[in-house]
Amino acid sequence: MADRTNYGKLVDVMDPPNLIEIQTVSYREFLQREVAPTKRKQTGLQAVFKEIFPIESYDGRYILDFVKYEFGEPKMDELTCLREGETFAAPLHVTFRLKEGDEIREEVVYMGEIPLMTPQGSFVVNGAERVVVSQLHRSPGICFEQSSHSSGSILYSFRIIPDRGSWVEVQFDANDLLWIYLDRRHRRRKFLVTTFLRAIGYGTDAELLDLFYTYEKLSLDAGKAGRVLTHRVYKEDVTDAESQTVLARRYEPVTENSLAQMKAAGVKSVEVIDVSWDSGLMMKSIKDDPTRTMDDALKDIYLRLRPGDPATPSNARQLLKRLFFDPRRYDLGRVGRYKINQKLDLESKVGNELRVLDKEDVVAAIRYVIAIRKGDGMVDDIDHLGSRRLRTVGELLENQCRVGLARAERLVRERMTLYDPATG
Repeated sequence: MADRTNYGKLVDVMDPPNLIEIQTVSYREFLQREVAPTKRKQTGLQAVFKEIFPIESYDGRYILDFVKYEFGEPKMDELTCLREGETFAAPLHVTFRLKEGDEIREEVVYMGEIPLMTPQGSFVVNGAERVVVSQLHRSPGICFEQSSHSSGSILYSFRIIPDRGSWVEVQFDANDLLWIYLDRRHRRRKFLVTTFLRAIGYGTDAELLDLFYTYEKLSLDAGKAGRVLTHRVYKEDVTDAESQTVLARRYEPVTENSLAQMKAAGVKSVEVIDVSWDSGLMMKSIKDDPTRTMDDALKDIYLRLRPGDPATPSNARQLLKRLFFDPRRYDLGRVGRYKINQKLDLESKVGNELRVLDKEDVVAAIRYVIAIRKGDGMVDDIDHLGSRRLRTVGELLENQCRVGLARAERLVRERMTLYDPATG
C-alpha cells in the first residue's frame, strides 16, 4: 500500500480506531489456526467439535471421538486468488478416533476447504471479495417488560433469552396470576409458573412457600393486643378436635371471627403465613395450581408441550433437561450469564461459569417481576443499545458449523448402528 502524505497543518487529536479489528479477531479466535491443538481454548470451531463428539451408536458398540483438527497451507495468497479467480482457503484435516470394544483406530479425515480472512476483513471466493455482515440483535440475558391490557391495566413480564435454546417467558394476567410460556410458536400452551417451579425441584406447597414467604405462630390466649392480622393466611386447615369441624381452610385470610371460633373450640395457637411482601400475588398462583407434586407438574407440562404423546414423569424430565439444562442444546453465553447475574444479583449463588438455566435464575426473576408489580423495580428499554449485542463473524459461523455437525451426528449414529464388521 502506498504511503499517504498529509499536507495539512492540524494535528490529529487521536489515532482513528481499527474498525474491522473486531471482525478479524473474532475469526482468528474462531479458527485458532496458529494455536497448537493441545492448547486451544473451548471456543469457536474447537467448541463445536467438543459439543458434538463423542458420538456413540444406539447399541453402545461403537464410539467415534474427536481428537484434533489442523489446517494446511493455502495454495496461493489472497492477491493471487483475486487475479486468478480462485478461493483463498486452507484445507481442514480432522483426526477422529473410533473405538470398537477394545480396538481403537485413529484416522485423519479431509473435511474440505475453510475460507481464510484477509487482513482487510474480507473473504476471497472465486476471485471476488465477500464480507460477512454482523448482526445487531437482542442481547442474551433477561429482559423485564410491561404491556397494556384491553381493560387498561398494566401487565408486567420477563423473558430469559439464551444465546442458543428455548426462551422462557413469564407474564402476569389481568387476574394477577403468573403464567409461563416455554414455546414461543405456541403461545396458547401456557401454564402457571408454580407448575414449572414444581417440575424443576420445588415439588410441594411447603417448598414453594419457603421460597417466597415466612411463617408466624399466633397465640390465641394473648388477646387482641399487638396482634397483626393483615396479609396473614392460614398455613393448614384448622379443625375442631372433638367434632372434627373445619374452623378455617388453608390459604384463607386470617380474621378475628375465625380466631374467636378457634379459641372457643380450645385451640391454643395457629400457624399463619406472612404474605405482606407481595400482598399475596404468588399465593394466588399456588392456590390455582392444578398440580400438587413434582410428577403431576412434569406430566402437566409434557401434555401441553407434546400433546398426543404418552405423558410420563421420565419423558417430561428428559424434555425439560433437553430444553434448559443440556449444554449441547441450551447456552446462555458469557454475555447472557453475566447480564442475568448482574440484574438479579446472583453472582455469589450461581457464578459466571454456568451457561445453562439454574433454579435460582427462575426464582430470583419471579421475585423481581413481583417487585416491579408492586412498584419497587424498573422495566428494561429494549430499544436501548445496552439491550443489544453485536454478533460477529466468528459467532455466526460457529452456529452454522454447529447445525451442520448436528446433522452429521444423526447420520453417523445411524451408519454406526447399521455397520456390520463382517461385511464392512
